[in-house]
Amino acid sequence: MDARTLIKDRLPSRYVTEGPARAPHRSYLYAMGLTKEEIHQPLVGVATCWNEAAPCNIALMRQAQSVKKGVAAAHGTPREFCTITVTDGIAMGHQGMNASLASRDLIADSVELTMRGHCYDALVGLAGCDKSLPGMMMAMVRLNVPAIFLYGGSILPGSFRGQQVTVQDLFEAVGKHSVGDMSDDDLDELEQVACPSAGACGAQFTANTMATVSEAIGLALPYSAGAPAPYEIRDKFCFTAGEAVMELVKTNIRPRDIVTRKALENAATVVAATGGSTNAGLHLPAIAHEAGIEFDLHDVAEVFKRTPYIADLKPGGKYVAKDLFEAGGIPLVMKALLDGGYLHGDQMTVTGRTIAENMEKVRWNAEQDVVYPTSKPLSPTGGVVGLKGNLAPEGAIVKVAGMKNLVFTGPARCFDREEECFAAVNKREYKEGEVLVIRYEGPRGGPGMREMLSTTAALYGQGMGDKVALITDGRFSGATRGFCVGHVGPEAAVAGPIGLLKDGDMITIDANVGTISVDLSDEELEKRRADWKPRDTAFQSGAIWKYAQQVGPAEKGAVTHPGGKVEVKAYADI
Repeated sequence: MDARTLIKDRLPSRYVTEGPARAPHRSYLYAMGLTKEEIHQPLVGVATCWNEAAPCNIALMRQAQSVKKGVAAAHGTPREFCTITVTDGIAMGHQGMNASLASRDLIADSVELTMRGHCYDALVGLAGCDKSLPGMMMAMVRLNVPAIFLYGGSILPGSFRGQQVTVQDLFEAVGKHSVGDMSDDDLDELEQVACPSAGACGAQFTANTMATVSEAIGLALPYSAGAPAPYEIRDKFCFTAGEAVMELVKTNIRPRDIVTRKALENAATVVAATGGSTNAGLHLPAIAHEAGIEFDLHDVAEVFKRTPYIADLKPGGKYVAKDLFEAGGIPLVMKALLDGGYLHGDQMTVTGRTIAENMEKVRWNAEQDVVYPTSKPLSPTGGVVGLKGNLAPEGAIVKVAGMKNLVFTGPARCFDREEECFAAVNKREYKEGEVLVIRYEGPRGGPGMREMLSTTAALYGQGMGDKVALITDGRFSGATRGFCVGHVGPEAAVAGPIGLLKDGDMITIDANVGTISVDLSDEELEKRRADWKPRDTAFQSGAIWKYAQQVGPAEKGAVTHPGGKVEVKAYADI
C-alpha cells in the first residue's frame, strides 16, 4: 500500500481535506497551487528553526527543500513552516541568555500549535542550535504523529596559525586577553577564523550532544546527525528522511513507540560515552516528560555512572564532530557500546528496525583514534557525573571528561548574578582554591537558567580552570571545562541551600563518589532559611515572566506543563 491508497479516516488531515464540508478549507490549499491529488495525500509538516541569527540555523531552509522532495517522491504533500531559535553563542554572557532555555519550550509549543491548527499527519523537524534540538524532539513525542528528526549539521573547525580551533577557543581567548596573554590583534584574527562555515558549534557541546541523542534514542536516521552542515551528503539524508517519514505513516510507527525508558537510557549512555554536555541532564527528562515517562536527573546520572567514556571529543578531548563523522559517525560509537553490552539493542527506531538491526553492518574502524572500544576506554565511567548532598538535595551535575582531579574543597565566594562573578574574574578579584558560587540563575530565579560559559571560559583562559571550582543553580555550556557544577537544586529562588551560603562556608565536591556538600549542620541551614527572603527578578511581564510562573525544577527537566502522564488524548489520535 502506498500513500495514494491510504484511507484518511485515521489521519488528522481528514479534518481539513475530506468531505463536502471541507470545501472552504480545500480552497485555501488550491490557492497555494496544490493539485487535487496532493490535497488528498497525507500532509507532512516540515518544520525548521531557520533564521539569520547564527550559522547554526542558516542552512536549514535549504535542507528543508530536500526533505520536501523526498516527501513528494513518496506521495506525500509537504507543508513547510518555521519556528524560532535563540542561539546560545550570541545570547551568552548577557540578558539574552534568559531567553535561551525558555525558547526550548516555546519551540515545542509552536510546532505543536502549527501541527494542531492545520491537522498535519506527520512531521520532519530540522534543528541546528542547542535548545532547538530538544525542543523539536519534545514536540514530536508530544504530538505522537509519525516523525523524523534531522540535525542541520555541525560547523567546520577553524584554523588559527596551523591549529584547529572552535568557538570554545575564542571564549577562552577572552580570558587570556584579560590577563595580557593575548593581544588585541591576535584576538581580532582569531575571531575572524574560528567559525568558517554554516553549522552548529563543532565539538561535543550541547548541539552535537543532542544530535547524538537523536540517533541514539531512535528518532533520527543512522549517520544523519554526524555530517557537517556544508557537506553535500546532508541533502541526501534530508531527501531520505522525507521518504522515510511516509513509510512511518504507512506502518503507523510513532515517536512513543520509539521513545521508551530503555531508549532514554540508550541516549544517556551515548552522551556519557562521548563526554557530552551536562545539558543532556536537563533535556532528556524533558523529552521523557512528553511521553509520560519518569526519567529525571538522577536516572540520567545513574546511566552516566555505569558508562565508559570512549570518544575523544572536545572540549575535554582532541577531536570535533567532523572527525567523528569521518571516523565512522555516531553508529561507530553505538556499535562499540552495543558490543560492550551498554545499549538496549531491541529498541525500535525510525528506520522501522531496532538499534541492533541498524548496527548489524557497522564495522569497527581500526584506522582511527577518535572512538575507543569499551574494553579500552578513556576512563571507566562516563564523561558526566551526577552529584547529590546537603548542598544539592535535588541533585547537580558536572562534566569530568578530560579532568584529572575529581575532588575539590574550598571556601565559598558568593555572587547573586553571573555578571557579578564575570566582573570579578575579569579583574582577577578571586583567589586560587575558592569555590565560586553563582546563584539566583535557576529556571525560576534567573529566570531561564542561564549558561555560564563566559565566566568559565575566562577562568580557563586565565589558567585557573583547575585551581578554582564553580557551582551554580544555572547551567553550563557544552563547551565548559574545568571543575564546574551546574543544575544545583533546589535553586536559590525557592530557598535552596545554594541560596543560604555565605562567603567562607567550606564546600566539598567529590565527583568520584558523586557528592556535593557544605560544612554546615542541618540546624544552621534551617536557621538561615528562616532569615531568607525571596527576591524579585527584573522580568515582571512578557514571555520570560510567563516562563518563570510555569517552569518546574531542573531535576525534572525544567518543564512548563503537566506532560504526557496526565494527557487525555494525544494529537495523533484526534
